[in-house]
Amino acid sequence: MVACDPVARLRAKLRISNPLYVNLLSEFYGTALLLVLGLAIVMQFILTSEKMNTWININVGWGFAITFCVYCCSKTSGGHFNPAISLVMVTFGRLSVKHFLLYSLVQTLGAFVGAAIAYGVYRDQFLHYYAEAGIEGDWIVHGLFGTAGCFCSFSKDYVSNYTNFIDQFIGTGLLALFVAVIIDKRNKIPDVAHPLLFGLVLIMIGCAYGMNLGYPINPARDLGPRLFAYFLYGGEVFTQGGYYFWVPIIAPLPGALFGAWSYHFFVGAHIPDTIEDREINYIKEAEMMPLKKNEA
Repeated sequence: MVACDPVARLRAKLRISNPLYVNLLSEFYGTALLLVLGLAIVMQFILTSEKMNTWININVGWGFAITFCVYCCSKTSGGHFNPAISLVMVTFGRLSVKHFLLYSLVQTLGAFVGAAIAYGVYRDQFLHYYAEAGIEGDWIVHGLFGTAGCFCSFSKDYVSNYTNFIDQFIGTGLLALFVAVIIDKRNKIPDVAHPLLFGLVLIMIGCAYGMNLGYPINPARDLGPRLFAYFLYGGEVFTQGGYYFWVPIIAPLPGALFGAWSYHFFVGAHIPDTIEDREINYIKEAEMMPLKKNEA
């Protein structure tokens, strides 16, 4: 009976045994899937002049997107999809620096591919949008008829890059803080609930910190689509806002470290731990480090 199962046959032929390759494939696929969904939500918002989607639709849509994409990869890489979160895992001892660099690369590549797919689905809508506006020639990056925001974040003219840096530092810090809370075994939150809670955290951050930049809070999520947008809009996607582009790439990294470790400094390190808890946590933590076990 098992031999007739197409999924079982596929597993037998294609299953990869190297955990690093499995995790890299999962991070690429999961990030691409996240951007296919997330950018489509933003495109519906911008290309319909905010008539089809609303801001709360964007927040809820991204929240559900991260939830189901993390569920998809929860048994392989765990579903980081974000170099800032992967960096936190390095400091938690769950990922090596070498693997962090590889994760970041495939996450960015996945985001690029996800942006290309979302654009392919909505390409005719982009053309229709500019035809209705009577605009011919080069597409507009930012402003009244700007559409590059369908792919990545851009700074508002009246918001400084100093403020943008703080925005991304705080926004990503909050994300990493609550990721640390959720995965802390001493809080006894069931593993099956983690992806849903991650999604709810993202909705919360979007509702609180979307005004300045739209809360990219993820270097791969912003850089990958920005690289794709370069082929549509040109170099302005990097020069706009006084070369703002580096802010959502750099600021999330220290922000994530600060947020995650602030939880452990103020709360996590002080949670009582029984002998039984220590044994259980030791086993579970070991199970979550398949890559480190295979590095030797």
